[in-house]
Amino acid sequence: MSRVLIIGAGGVSSVVVKKCAMLPQYFSEIYLASRTVSKCEKLQQEAGKDRVKEVFAVDADNVPELVALINKVKPALVINVALPYQDLTIMDACLETGVHYLDTANYEPKEVAKFEYSWQWAYQDKFKQAGLMALLGSGFDPGVTNVFTAYAAKHYFDEIHYLDIVDCNGGDHGQAFATNFNPEINIREITQRGRFWENGEWKETDPISVREDLDYHGIGKRASYLLFHEELESLVKHFPTLKRARFWMTFGDAYLTHLRVLEGIGMTSIEPVEFQGQQIVPLEFLKAVLPDPGSLAEGYTGQTCIGTYITGVKDGQEKTIFIWNNCEHAICHEEVGAQAVSYTTGVPAMIGASLMLDGNWMQPGVWNMEQFDPDPFMERLNQYGLPWQVIECDSPFSK
Repeated sequence: MSRVLIIGAGGVSSVVVKKCAMLPQYFSEIYLASRTVSKCEKLQQEAGKDRVKEVFAVDADNVPELVALINKVKPALVINVALPYQDLTIMDACLETGVHYLDTANYEPKEVAKFEYSWQWAYQDKFKQAGLMALLGSGFDPGVTNVFTAYAAKHYFDEIHYLDIVDCNGGDHGQAFATNFNPEINIREITQRGRFWENGEWKETDPISVREDLDYHGIGKRASYLLFHEELESLVKHFPTLKRARFWMTFGDAYLTHLRVLEGIGMTSIEPVEFQGQQIVPLEFLKAVLPDPGSLAEGYTGQTCIGTYITGVKDGQEKTIFIWNNCEHAICHEEVGAQAVSYTTGVPAMIGASLMLDGNWMQPGVWNMEQFDPDPFMERLNQYGLPWQVIECDSPFSK
């Protein structure tokens, strides 16, 4: 049975729903749920009522509600594209109902910006004993970048030593200030301290304090800043030969100026404050007034470039390769009505789900993307909209 329940109805979910709807050989029936049922109804109309069979309202923070919904739908797999705060409640509901689980981003508590896999890795024995699988981080970064690393380790190296994940959005949406995915999650990610792996330990930097000007294929030079990203945690665990692993993302000067002003007046805080007799979280308020990332697609120009520079040794010789994808905003909008940042997360979620459902990637337990054979995933990236390239090159980074 390949019936799936998709939880969440934002920009990424829109891509997942529409791409799943195009592939009945993997997804025979699709059901959709979100806190806001009107968003689900809109997506159902766009994807087709013959493919999205039914939509539901659900509070993904509420395990009994989730259990009741899953028992009603009886899916083979729950695809979680809700908020990262809700990963554990959805995992608990899947365990209670005996259903496989997939998400695109690791759990984080709402009360503190703390990105790590420890909470979800702790479910390993529960899922394994239940004969269920949970696939974590099946987006692009995390997700595709993990698979790129596994592919390089399998086909190009005996050992990998240096890893730099680079993420550039070279597009223009015409807004003075907007985030390309959930503003609350995006801003929490950027304003935390940077962290990278070097010589067996984690090292920290001040937020947005380490910069490299990198040349991105198809885009050109862009200022890139060191951040912590969750895939680093799983990659250094599963590739213990890594001497250094880092993550870089591009930001324009105007974006950073806006962010610093907002941070300076307390609008990026996740600590509740009192306003006119009510408790509000400034960052949640900011999210409510910023443009919806899903609304940015029309007229979005340019492309993304996301990839991995990997240096290692093959047959005693050191070399560097770069594996990457370029994705055009306009092409994504034409295909599924989305901008490329949503598309590059939604397509890998669909691919990960398809590999679970057809048995290619089916193993009880809790797993990260790089723990499976990368080849079928890489094949489906080329097949379903995210073609990749690989070249041997000089590393742009010093050791």
